[in-house]
Amino acid sequence: MSAPNFDAELNEFGYTNKLKRSLGGFHTFAAGISYISVLTGTFQLSYFGLSFGGPAYWWSWPIVFLGQLLVALSFAELASRYPIAGSVYNWAKKLGGQHVGWLAGWMMLLASIVSISATALAYQNTLPQIWSGFQVIGDGANATDAAVNGIMLALVLILFTTLVNAFGVKLMARINSGGVFIELVAAVLLIVALALVAVNPPTVVLDTSGTESAYGGSYLTAFLVAGIASSYVMYGFDTAASLGEESINPHRNAPKAILRALVASFVLGGLIILLGLMATRDFSAPELASSGLQFVLNDALGPLVGRLFLLAIFVAITVCVLAVHTAAIRIMFAMARDNALPAGSLLARVSPRFQTPVVPAVVIGVVAVALLLVNIGQPQIFTAITSLAIILIYVSYLLVTVPMLVARLRGRWKPVKEEGRFSLGKLGLPINVLAVLWGAGMTINLAWPRPEVYNAEPPYHWYLQYSSVLFVGVAAVAGFAYYWFVQRHKIGVLAEHSSTSDAEEPSPVA
Repeated sequence: MSAPNFDAELNEFGYTNKLKRSLGGFHTFAAGISYISVLTGTFQLSYFGLSFGGPAYWWSWPIVFLGQLLVALSFAELASRYPIAGSVYNWAKKLGGQHVGWLAGWMMLLASIVSISATALAYQNTLPQIWSGFQVIGDGANATDAAVNGIMLALVLILFTTLVNAFGVKLMARINSGGVFIELVAAVLLIVALALVAVNPPTVVLDTSGTESAYGGSYLTAFLVAGIASSYVMYGFDTAASLGEESINPHRNAPKAILRALVASFVLGGLIILLGLMATRDFSAPELASSGLQFVLNDALGPLVGRLFLLAIFVAITVCVLAVHTAAIRIMFAMARDNALPAGSLLARVSPRFQTPVVPAVVIGVVAVALLLVNIGQPQIFTAITSLAIILIYVSYLLVTVPMLVARLRGRWKPVKEEGRFSLGKLGLPINVLAVLWGAGMTINLAWPRPEVYNAEPPYHWYLQYSSVLFVGVAAVAGFAYYWFVQRHKIGVLAEHSSTSDAEEPSPVA
């Protein structure tokens, strides 16, 4: 297939491709799986699941997978039709119009930048355990010293991802693919190692550790809280489609990459958590509630082997932040070339030397660093905002699946019927309905004003407990107000990115 055919659907949006197609199938798969980053997510958040749900929180992993699979299937069909930069933004715009698209893009961009800062902080839970020299500020025993040191390590990582993304997608893809290969090999080896030292039967996942007692004997309530740990991991698979304009044969590769990234993460992550629980010696150990599976590694496998796997987690965190940064750049670039952001012409400029949007890479890196510095003395507020970033992502996904469902019900959704293209066929409608119900349910569960999630440590403030509703509301209303009164009057594909001499915003799917 010739290159111009790759851009046929891109032209429907009024764009001409300014990015270089150089990424193969594994590159797009690696982008999706590194964003999900099963080693980062399972180790960073296992303490939360164990604290509130005991070993039985494991069941949230397959439940979240099935729910997210419904969304991923819908996205795969969209990726087969429209493999385009800023996937969520452009899909929402095509399906629901410019207003819906802008809101989806804004929420996804905001959430991605916060996620960069939050994920980079995971270095603090890993590097000092590998070598004490990484604890530059104090000895780590003091919570304030640990927080400041974590921010310092995160700043170094964000500087690295900014430079890599600024130097071009090919360098990013090589580093990301190499990191993903190491992560996948390490995950398999870790599964084998944990299986060899297992001391508990698989039925350990039926043990609630009495966590239901904190909720009046209702384990369902405890499980809904603990399950948040799994919902924090399995998202970001749309990144494979967001690199569509830089991929070879994206109509076929992007849908496969989306589904393969999610399925691989489910299988590997599920086995790591299961076998980690089976290898746990003491479920009453206080370190388990604070460090989760990272404590299990050192305790069950010994400090030497544990450190080797912690090195793999270090690699996983690095490529995860790199992938999130890459995805955020594509969203900013996609919105900017529609002049949907301030200084759109500058943000949408593609470097002739590096063939990538350099300015968005730098702007996003600077904002992510600023978020860390502003919150250097307010770790509780930052933790709450981090949780809220995930809610924004689930909301932005809903801003795609809901308009897609409306288009199906009105008979306006017509996927391309071409051999090799992904299509749900007659299953499209029921899967889409379930994807919307799942997304709505998860958004409510994530946003529920639970004190243990949003106001867990002193000083206690009512606005922290209700920060989920307040933050999402302010982000949506303030952002959309700016768009409505200022930016929407300037919307239009920039001349240098236009495939026509008279570029207009694309009409919704017809």
